[in-house]
Amino acid sequence: MLGQEKISSMERLVRQGARQAGFTLIELLVVMVILGLLAALVVPNYMKQGDNARVKTTRAQIEMLGTALDTFRLDIGRYPTTQEGLDALRERPSGADRWDGPYLKKAVPGDGWGNPFLYRSPGDSEPYELLSYGADGVAGGTGIAGDIKSWEG
Repeated sequence: MLGQEKISSMERLVRQGARQAGFTLIELLVVMVILGLLAALVVPNYMKQGDNARVKTTRAQIEMLGTALDTFRLDIGRYPTTQEGLDALRERPSGADRWDGPYLKKAVPGDGWGNPFLYRSPGDSEPYELLSYGADGVAGGTGIAGDIKSWEG
């Protein structure tokens, strides 16, 4: 009989421990809501930093391409025409006898979103115009969707 009492008291302790060992559904839901709120606060800021980095990268690429274009002009005496485009920085255009390129070590990069840069020479108000249409790839816009232009430094 004494052995039976020990077993039943041990069973009771095991059952109580099993009930207390897990989390209730409410506790799990509260934790999930807290994690969701934290994610809602952190993720937009993280995504915004990625967009800002793309804008900065695009501005830096425009500066780098501008330096290559200026070097081309010093050697040839003119900027590449719109028809020659930025490819003239990597491959000798016809009639460019004093070409001393390539002026870029690698292929002409895309903007921060992978879109090609737009190049015109002569430009409307500058010797050349180099621009990116931003995140949306469409002329105009504001914020990260705004145009990034070489002449607006």
